Formats: sequence, structure tokens, C-alpha cells
Amino acid sequence: MHLDPIVVRRFTELEAKAEAVSAAKEFDFSSLEGKQYFKVPTAEYKEWATNALNLLSRTFGEQSVHYKHLSEHYSGFKGWHSDFKDSFGIFKAAREDFEGGYLFNIRTLAKAEVLADAISQAKDLLKSNYKDPAAILARVALESAIKDLAARHGVPDGKLDKMNADLSKAGAYNMAKQKLITAWSEIGNKAAHGD
Repeated sequence: MHLDPIVVRRFTELEAKAEAVSAAKEFDFSSLEGKQYFKVPTAEYKEWATNALNLLSRTFGEQSVHYKHLSEHYSGFKGWHSDFKDSFGIFKAAREDFEGGYLFNIRTLAKAEVLADAISQAKDLLKSNYKDPAAILARVALESAIKDLAARHGVPDGKLDKMNADLSKAGAYNMAKQKLITAWSEIGNKAAHGD
């Protein structure tokens, strides 16, 4: 599994920054039972949390549980070291999931591998001058990719031309891309019919 080295480095940098925030905690008061309460510097926490939220947004997306939980903690932060430790715990869970390779949808991953194989086979066929089978295989991969994209944009499953038009209307891509997909589809159809 390939991990983006820039993301890995940024997780490491932000973990070190979080440890510095934690080390800067200052005693605030003791309860009647003798429990001590500490605060962390608010500016340093906000700097770290803003950096961490940016990383989580770019790595996981703003709809991810990691981003949402850290964002909620950031919004409710009152300066207590215990609150910071909760935020840091969310960050560490995100890092563990990223570095462990747990950021995938198994179905999407399997489809991507199959499509990559189909495209690879189509390229090999084309190199061997089997243009029609190459075009048919590429057409199959194209239709599968369009169906996936349609599902993600709430476009009903149907004929490729209809899904293509609906995806363009939904803003998944522009009119130029729609026309290009139509042309690719037509090449695959003609090859399948011996034209």
C-alpha cells in the first residue's frame, strides 16, 4: 500500500506540535478533592487544531467522522488540558486509520482494480494491433466508471448516454467532458458492431 509521504510527514509534524501544546499546560486550580486542573495556551491550541483540521479535511474529507469530531471539539474548546487531550485522541485515531490503510470502501477498491486491469488489457491489445477488442474493453471500463460516478451524484442508473447527460447537468463535469465521453462511447459501440 502506498502512503503519500507529504501526508505522513504532516501527521508527524502535527503530532510533535500537539506534544508541545500539551507540554505548555499550566496549573489552573485544584478541586476540594485535590484533583488538579490544567489549561493549555489557547492560541497554540487553535493553531494546532486549525492545521489538524486542514489535514483531515484534505485527507479524509469534511464529511468524515474524523474531521467532524475534531471540528466539534475545536468549536467547544474552553482551554482545559483534558479537552485538548480529547482533540489529540481524535487526531491520533485519524493518523492510525490513515497509516493503517483503512481509508477505503472495499467495493470501490475492488472496482478500481478491475477497471485498471481492463484498461491495462485494452492498452496491451492496442499495442498488438487489436484495436476493436481494445475499444470494446475501454468502453466497458468507461461505462462502469460512469455508473459509479452516477451513483455518487444521485443520478439514476440507465443507458450511458442518459447518465452522461445527467451527470453533466448535475455538475459532475462540464459539457466538453460530456462530449468527449459521448465520442469515446461511440467508438466502443462501433467496434462492438464491427464498424
